[in-house]
Amino acid sequence: MKATKVFLRDKAIAKGRKSLYLDFYPAVVHPGTGQQTRREFLGLYLYSKTASPMESQHNKETKALAESIRAKRQLEIQNGQYGVASDTKKKTDFIAFFRQLADKRFSSEGNYGNWSSAYNYLTDYFAHGLTVGDLTQERIEGFKEYLIEETDLAQNSKAAYFSKFKAAIKQAFMDGLLREDLGKRVPAILQEETKREFVTIEELQTLAKTACDIPVIKNAFIFSALTGLRLSDVRKLTWGEVQGSEEGGHFIRFAQQKTKGQETVTLALPVLKFMGERRDKSQPVFPELPEKIGGWQAAKMTQWFMRAGIDRKKLTFHCARHSFATIQLTLGTDIYTVSKLLGHKELKTTQIYAKVVDQKKTDAINRMNSLNL
Repeated sequence: MKATKVFLRDKAIAKGRKSLYLDFYPAVVHPGTGQQTRREFLGLYLYSKTASPMESQHNKETKALAESIRAKRQLEIQNGQYGVASDTKKKTDFIAFFRQLADKRFSSEGNYGNWSSAYNYLTDYFAHGLTVGDLTQERIEGFKEYLIEETDLAQNSKAAYFSKFKAAIKQAFMDGLLREDLGKRVPAILQEETKREFVTIEELQTLAKTACDIPVIKNAFIFSALTGLRLSDVRKLTWGEVQGSEEGGHFIRFAQQKTKGQETVTLALPVLKFMGERRDKSQPVFPELPEKIGGWQAAKMTQWFMRAGIDRKKLTFHCARHSFATIQLTLGTDIYTVSKLLGHKELKTTQIYAKVVDQKKTDAINRMNSLNL
């Protein structure tokens, strides 16, 4: 974000006078109204043309006063002290604000878990409380250093919790509690690249021919591997969202559970056989599909993989989505298109799969080293 500069300006008014005001560029949040503004009128005026020594002295003293106000505003902005919507908002309990944001994510257990855990570390570090007005770049950097240096968390957990802290600060800015998104001043904690497990095209074909003790999990997994949908989106998919015909092709229109973005996904012909017979529009395509696959259901899925001869990988349901990405890239689909098919907001999220495919190519060449020619 470009740093705000404060300029002293004047505007001609009645009776041969000029009204003085401050010009903010870029705009700031006015502390009284909570609205974005470029101007703050000072209630001070100058004579446009002085007619006496007294008027000249008035102009000199008034301009000096206005300049001191301008300098004060500039300093307040630089220190992040100006632009909080009001004193009441400035005293808003940021920890409680963070808790509210976490609770809003309760319906998404994985995301809620990260927010809830981040909250625990936030309350530990800011044991004496934290208001919106207390938020500064130094305090944000302090929490970051605390996560990195003083906790035994895994690197990606540190990155995730700090990311939630920054997301809450951004939300406070969007809600008018802060004049700027202070979190932008502090770089994120970098994540370590995790190994993305996936099944190959050949393995997916074998899985399709192998029996699973929980048929709905088998059908949903293969559907996910052929569409890229997450478990949460597969689970809530209804027949009303499946459109098209045999002649023109089938597709689905739905809102992603995680991002809330509207998506349209074309269905390849092999997908249809794993969806079963069409039912009423309100009915789920995969009835009785668990919200989370764990415990005995995860054990049954593992047994299914092993029956198909896939026993070298630690696979979960989400690996179906990884498989979709790697299969598409292996088949030659460009990374930009794959990113769009997955509903990623940023291309860098998809690039990890390109690295996986590149590694596969390297491994294939390396296997030729053992040839006795």
